[in-house]
Amino acid sequence: MWDEPYLETCCRAALHRLSLSGPPGRPPGLKDGPCLARLEGMGLTCTRADGRFGITAQGRARHASEILGQKQR
Repeated sequence: MWDEPYLETCCRAALHRLSLSGPPGRPPGLKDGPCLARLEGMGLTCTRADGRFGITAQGRARHASEILGQKQR
């Protein structure tokens, strides 16, 4: 049973791109900006001091479980 809010396809893709970007993160102003802001409201991303989006520990866990299909240990 799901106890997490549903992620729209566009937000799942934005979270995946953010994960792939690694430490540099994603700059603001890209087409996935609204999704990254929505994910920030869910605690999955954060806006860093340099204005770029970064992935949180909660975001990494959600990416691993929902996008990569890894089971939690």
